[in-house]
Amino acid sequence: MELNAQIKKYRTELNLSQEELAEKVYVTRQTVSNWENEKSYPDIHSLLLLSSLFNVSLDQLIKGDVETMKEIINEQEVKKFNYYGNIFSIHFFILIITAAPLFFWLERYAFIPFGVLFAITMFWALKVEKIKKENDIQTYKEIVAFTEGKKLDELHKAVEVGKRPYQNVLKVIISAVVTATVCFLIGLLMHIFLN
Repeated sequence: MELNAQIKKYRTELNLSQEELAEKVYVTRQTVSNWENEKSYPDIHSLLLLSSLFNVSLDQLIKGDVETMKEIINEQEVKKFNYYGNIFSIHFFILIITAAPLFFWLERYAFIPFGVLFAITMFWALKVEKIKKENDIQTYKEIVAFTEGKKLDELHKAVEVGKRPYQNVLKVIISAVVTATVCFLIGLLMHIFLN
């Protein structure tokens, strides 16, 4: 049975209106209506209050909706990962593009704005890494599957776990080469056009 039907069933068994139930679990009548009409799910605090009020276990209350709730949580994680990843990419791009001009024009004083940009970029990188660690995703294939809302089967996961050390080294090398190349080219272009 779906959670929305469970809430409605137990509420009517106790002869409670939506408003009376809302008061007992500290939400609005509209929130209870949304739960019963599958427009939203109760948070964990509300679920515990409902379970206690209805005198049923949490398992009985949410039976059948666990998979749906997992999908919603996974969807939120994917959106958060994509959002943080986009912000990190933009900051990383700005960091690379501005490095040569900053040091060309500001010389040793460039360490101040460059340091600030670097700190902001690393902040977003750490946010992305935290999500990757929480969801045990590291390799390119794992990340792509995660952003599509999928998980790799056990065999593919084992293969990808074996690739992790090599891909980490490769990521560092490629990042260093791309960054150095872009900075060198920007510095060269600035030297040519400004001299």
